[in-house]
Amino acid sequence: MTCWYEGPLAAFDTETTGVDVETDRIVSAAVVVQQGAGTRPRITRWLVNPGVPVPEEAVAVHGLTEDHLQRNGRWPAPVMEEIARDLAEQGAAGRPIVVMNAPFDLTILDRELRRHRASSLSRYMEGSSLCVIDPRVLDKHLDRYRKGRRTLADLCAHYEVELAEAHDAAADAQAALDVVRAVGRRFAARLERVSPAELHTLQAVWHASQARGLQAWFAKSGAPEAVDPAWPLRPELPAAA
Repeated sequence: MTCWYEGPLAAFDTETTGVDVETDRIVSAAVVVQQGAGTRPRITRWLVNPGVPVPEEAVAVHGLTEDHLQRNGRWPAPVMEEIARDLAEQGAAGRPIVVMNAPFDLTILDRELRRHRASSLSRYMEGSSLCVIDPRVLDKHLDRYRKGRRTLADLCAHYEVELAEAHDAAADAQAALDVVRAVGRRFAARLERVSPAELHTLQAVWHASQARGLQAWFAKSGAPEAVDPAWPLRPELPAAA
């Protein structure tokens, strides 16, 4: 019997104007669907004109200039709808969705849907099962005592996965998917009997524990900082906030 990490998986990634999920915007996104390890992926890409300035520091990361996005990007409203419907289709088909650092990408998509569609990601996912696999959460739990950073590039290096074009949404999504497969193989004894649905629930617990640990570390280092324990989607802020 094929283990879930060798079977059908989808992956989602975004590039944005910044790192604040409440105020920043998506400028590009991609969904990668692969029916099994080693099979040819289907890649869907979106380029978005966010309608707001794109900071130079963001351009330095992903290379998408404001001028390029204005000339070639589409307006956000239809794009966000298409992305949400694509993710819902993956859930309805029973494919786990790989999202590196899911609370960022899924939350910023949710906020864009609220901003441009007066809707939410959960509303689009009604009737389908959102099953998320986050390689960052998996790696931190399964190899918790390994020192060093755990960015996507770091995970790719550690698990010997090719990352052809870092900070290209499609390349990052494919790399995250490949990392999940590599994590599954390395920790097969601990993962092969766990279903993706069970793993989704476990990751929420693991992420909350990791967040508490990180927050305690910040406090101990003299730089207190709140770390959101919610996974895979952060709750909407109250209107007064």
